[in-house]
Amino acid sequence: MPKLFLLRHLKSQWNLENRFSGWVDVPLSKEGILMAEKIANEISKFNIDAIYTSPLIRNKDTVLKVFEHISKKYPIFIHFSGKMKEWGSFGKSKKENYTPVYVSEALNERYYGLLQGLNKEKMMKKYGLEKVHLWRRSYNVRPPGGGESLADVIKRTTPFYKKYIEKDLKKGKNILVVVSHNSLRALIKYIEKIADKDIINVEVPFAGMIEYEFDRDLKLKRRKIY
Repeated sequence: MPKLFLLRHLKSQWNLENRFSGWVDVPLSKEGILMAEKIANEISKFNIDAIYTSPLIRNKDTVLKVFEHISKKYPIFIHFSGKMKEWGSFGKSKKENYTPVYVSEALNERYYGLLQGLNKEKMMKKYGLEKVHLWRRSYNVRPPGGGESLADVIKRTTPFYKKYIEKDLKKGKNILVVVSHNSLRALIKYIEKIADKDIINVEVPFAGMIEYEFDRDLKLKRRKIY
């Protein structure tokens, strides 16, 4: 039965500094990198056929740091650019010693608008804990300055998931998705059919991973949290 692994990226430097990151390309922190081996130990128990991630360096670097501890295969990155194009003979042989990593902006973190780069604690003191919590976790409240709500994130993550990731799962492939927190929450909402009003309570820690097992019709059979 196909398995799907959803992994939140390792802790970034701005996570460490408690800043809003959004679409800003922030590197991983030293503390975050130290978590890679633990995740690799879990992932290496399974045969991962393909990986999906976003162009943000903290997500791509999480893939690289984790696979430094997995000797079976190395990752190679293929970027979506509009319509996906074939890469010659790429992916034609199952004997290759690499794992394809498909990169798409559809899986990016939510855009945080004017909050990007600002300290979360300072914003809570300025606007109040409840208001900032709504900006970060609610379903349909947008951050100031043209930021995205989770509903906006879902509008790009769900179609991508249905078109590419579900297609791979239907073929019986094991898939790893490495993304940021809100794109991860968007996928969780779709997969687990979580109500709009309840998604505000869903949190995944840094380097947190969820394993889903499906039947052939992609009906969810089992869920495990690492």
